[in-house]
Amino acid sequence: MRSYELVTIFPSEEDLFHQGKESVSAELLKHGGVIVKEEDMGERQLQYPIQKRPRGHYILFNVNLPTDKIVLAEKTFKLNPNILKYLFVRVEA
Repeated sequence: MRSYELVTIFPSEEDLFHQGKESVSAELLKHGGVIVKEEDMGERQLQYPIQKRPRGHYILFNVNLPTDKIVLAEKTFKLNPNILKYLFVRVEA
């Protein structure tokens, strides 16, 4: 398994934020990932509106995940309306 950083942007509404956060955690665990650290970066103004929303809530996940499961997780994230944006970045050891 490799180490990744996953930055996600959720809607700033409280219920949508919690639903999105729970779905990301569940998806990572479903694919055999281990969430090492979860950092709440707070709500911020977006540079440009995403899905007509001017603000988003950022969360940074440090995850150990098999490389072949990244694509499966990304497909699920694309279909989830409670995830505005996401980005996986491999962490060099």
